[in-house]
Amino acid sequence: MNVGRSPADLDRRERAVAIGTFDGVHLGHRRVIQAAIDAGLTPTVLTFDPHPRVALGNQVELLASLERRLELLDALGVADTLVLEFTLDFARLEPEEFAQAFLGAIGTRVVVAGESFRFGHRRSGDLALLERFGFDVRRVPLVEGVSSSHIRKLLQAGEIERAAELLGRPPEIEGTVVAGDARGGTLGFPTANLSVAPELLVPAFGIYAGAVGDHRAAVSIGTNPHYGGEERRIEAFLLDFEGDLYGSRLVLELWRRLRDERAFASEQELVEQICRDVEETRVATRPA
Repeated sequence: MNVGRSPADLDRRERAVAIGTFDGVHLGHRRVIQAAIDAGLTPTVLTFDPHPRVALGNQVELLASLERRLELLDALGVADTLVLEFTLDFARLEPEEFAQAFLGAIGTRVVVAGESFRFGHRRSGDLALLERFGFDVRRVPLVEGVSSSHIRKLLQAGEIERAAELLGRPPEIEGTVVAGDARGGTLGFPTANLSVAPELLVPAFGIYAGAVGDHRAAVSIGTNPHYGGEERRIEAFLLDFEGDLYGSRLVLELWRRLRDERAFASEQELVEQICRDVEETRVATRPA
């Protein structure tokens, strides 16, 4: 998939363009993107970074980084993606300016978006206006009950499997492996300590079954209360894995929440519980 940061980065050709932020690339987003693919022209996505609500001063915990969004779009069959920087000046563009400078400039014939899509200064543009500008507009009905905000609430409550149903895939945590306190190794369960960008959502504290690539992973999100920790840690024990992951980017799937984190009466009890967590991880089923 080709990725451009301005219309000049993409060849002008007949395109079907799906427009949206697509945070999480959930089932509703997939319906929009599939409609662009089915249009029979070059399937293209026009998306924004940062998230428009963040640029306007709101706090939003994102379901996916831009890098991960692009990977998911590529996997769906999108040919080109135009990533536009969303700034206050960008938000002030009149709808006609937006349509000419970004849609017309890349050869857009078909525009696909959710039926409630609005754009331009004070959100004054809608799909009917794009029709008047001469675009073939395809309105995609919302998928009932599916939204990025609802998925965020589910993950904040630890409801992993329900969130997976709405995403159409397991929820993920993305980050870089950094040095930890190496305590897991002394217990016989060496973990990858994940540093996650502050703008990304991290689900509720707890112990989870999941996977990194082909390796299942028992995952701890929390403060390590057994050792009196205070800082949030995200640690993954990759089953049947040997190797050095320091500095690697990991995309960690979460499959099921196993239990709350807690302190134990002894280190032996902690190790016995970790063994049970690992065995539950071995038999866990990948959702969606």
